Amino acid sequence: MTVQTERSFPKITDAGLDDLRERIGKKIGATAEPWCYEATRDNIRHYAHGIGDDNPLWCDPDYAAKTKHGGILALPSFLFSTSRIVSGYVGGLPGVHAMWSGADWTWHKNVNRNDEIRTEAYLKDLIEHQTRFAGRAIQQVYHVDFFNQEGDKVAEADSWCFRTERDHAREVGTKYKDVRERQPRRYTPEEIGEACKLYANEEVRGAVPRYWEDVEEGQPLPTMFKGPMTVTGFIAYAQGWGGLYIRANKLAWKLIDAHPGVGITNRFGIPDVPERVHWEEDFALEVGAPGAYDYGPERTSWLTHHLTNWMGDDGFLRKAHCKIRRHNPEGDMLFIKGHVTKKWVENGKHLVEITQEARNQDDELSVLGSGVIELPSRS
Repeated sequence: MTVQTERSFPKITDAGLDDLRERIGKKIGATAEPWCYEATRDNIRHYAHGIGDDNPLWCDPDYAAKTKHGGILALPSFLFSTSRIVSGYVGGLPGVHAMWSGADWTWHKNVNRNDEIRTEAYLKDLIEHQTRFAGRAIQQVYHVDFFNQEGDKVAEADSWCFRTERDHAREVGTKYKDVRERQPRRYTPEEIGEACKLYANEEVRGAVPRYWEDVEEGQPLPTMFKGPMTVTGFIAYAQGWGGLYIRANKLAWKLIDAHPGVGITNRFGIPDVPERVHWEEDFALEVGAPGAYDYGPERTSWLTHHLTNWMGDDGFLRKAHCKIRRHNPEGDMLFIKGHVTKKWVENGKHLVEITQEARNQDDELSVLGSGVIELPSRS
């Protein structure tokens, strides 16, 4: 497809960065309302299905009632739907592209069905980088705390976006030059069938406890498959997560009227949101991406899905870390692998550390991750 090159986008300026630095450490007031205030049965299920997770602990009340939890839990990554800040809703530098690129999560308590979630957030840091994708880039780090209706902190997270200049990424960036020059990948039925065997054989540990004593350092986790990537799949995630700027009619107008930098004209001359890089290939190419691509929080959620499948109902995901390394454009497949790197006991908790990485069908590194899981002990 032909990339539009006749327009230029706003740049990163020193004045804009100075203004943004003034916000570091200051509590963020009212922002766009979250997609979910409450962990209802439907909200949990919609999020789980948005990442392709059919674990009955999230989705089946009858099953969940028989577990030690006594009812449905929200999957750990559900909290993305309760805060636009942790999901990439950045302030400052209007018109400069933001790419969600990673997070450090810590969970303290389960989120139970019908829990109400409120959040507190602040800008934590700004870090300048030089990148192959877009040259100068600013890593914009936010911290978010999550509380339930009792005032208990259930989780906290640092997440970050890279602010990049769209013109530089499109015209000078080298990261995806070879990808944009390739012919679109077309799979044979045999290739699709072989990859989907991983879906057929995907194990949800569920009610069978995975005891800490039975785990060994170096032990691999089953490979988890995600894909092949389609715009349908990206939209399925947005249905559960809510997106950042997805609005219709009057609400879309109110958003762009209040924040003009969010409105970028499409091929009809209509102001539309930058989030459409996830379903509009022309616009994705215009900002330097290799095509319409998946969401960052979506990919992080795939990594935590890999961990929760393995740990079973009696495990508890304590920490997760994710660093995104490249886009997953439409047509990609993703293979998530992991292994146990450490096991130890701390304050009576039996813990294991998992290291993860995911590569696409061409063995290109897509994302790095890790997790710390508390497992039940036979003792």
